[in-house]
Amino acid sequence: MDFGAFILAQQRGYHQSSHQVIANAVEQTIMAEKAGFSNAWYAEHHFNNYSLSPSPLMMVAHCAGKTSTIRLGSAVCILPLYHAPRFLAEVGFVDTLSNGRLELGIGVGYQDFEFQRFDTNLADAGKIFEEYLDVIPKALTQKIFEHHSEYLNIPPSSIATRPMQDPMPPLWITTGNPKIRAHAFREGYNMFVTALLNGMDSVRHVRGQLDQAIEESGTDGSKSRIGFLRCGYASDNDAEIDSYLENAIFQRRLSFSLKNRTQTTDDGYMMKEVPSDSDPTIEDLRRNLPVGSVNRVIERLIEEIEVLRPDHIALQTQLGDFDQKTMLKQMELWGDTIIPAVQKAVGSTTKVVAAAE
Repeated sequence: MDFGAFILAQQRGYHQSSHQVIANAVEQTIMAEKAGFSNAWYAEHHFNNYSLSPSPLMMVAHCAGKTSTIRLGSAVCILPLYHAPRFLAEVGFVDTLSNGRLELGIGVGYQDFEFQRFDTNLADAGKIFEEYLDVIPKALTQKIFEHHSEYLNIPPSSIATRPMQDPMPPLWITTGNPKIRAHAFREGYNMFVTALLNGMDSVRHVRGQLDQAIEESGTDGSKSRIGFLRCGYASDNDAEIDSYLENAIFQRRLSFSLKNRTQTTDDGYMMKEVPSDSDPTIEDLRRNLPVGSVNRVIERLIEEIEVLRPDHIALQTQLGDFDQKTMLKQMELWGDTIIPAVQKAVGSTTKVVAAAE
């Protein structure tokens, strides 16, 4: 069991400059390494303030020069928005620049707002993604490869800068498609999942989906790692917790408006934060998530881990306009206290669960 920092790089208003948002993302990466997190993850989004990171691979390349040991990953590269040959070549290049520390997270995407601006049809995204699943291992493991399919047509080619990792960087997949999940387990690829801002019932539901995909894959799933994206915050200061959770609600509102194509803006860029009847309350989130005192956070994380059985937890450390200095201190607290306590507790628990299976 290890922990990563998931860095969304959001801009909640013009009181945050884009330069400061990205500087904060880099600073959190450096702190994550110092605090003992195993990974830092970077999102990909385009053309609005939901996330200012248009290229996770560029973030990895830059932060590789600011760090030395932490693993750096995309969460995720939205593959239907890429030109395949360039993407494949850059993966090998970035793995080299990071000295073999790249974790390659990939996904289909869901925001039609982005697809329209790339002149790409969201309806085709799933098929394009499946073709990438075929070409990525060929391109990164074979000296000469070629690929011919409906959307991707690559003549015999070679990645000039080969990945340092053998045979290729670890592949992480996020998808709601049961067929793709089964494919991932069959190939031994890793899976990223989330229960969003929901509680234990959703965690159990996600575990059920994973178990079904493992069964359909015809494997025991043991070759794949499970990553769990989660909000969490430990403090005895209620105002700090409420601020973190209020920023989580902000993220949810923007994400849902983009997914449902209901986003609004006054100036063509900064999206309005529009409340809805489906919004959780702060009290809902206090019940649903590992937030509260240090002991409460540790106990809740252990409870969730026992149900979901993840190998990795990616903690959301950059949401909205949450105070940067406060978050850096929070990351230190996780590194000093929470992560070691959870790791000590779940070591034997994980073995017992595995033996029971």
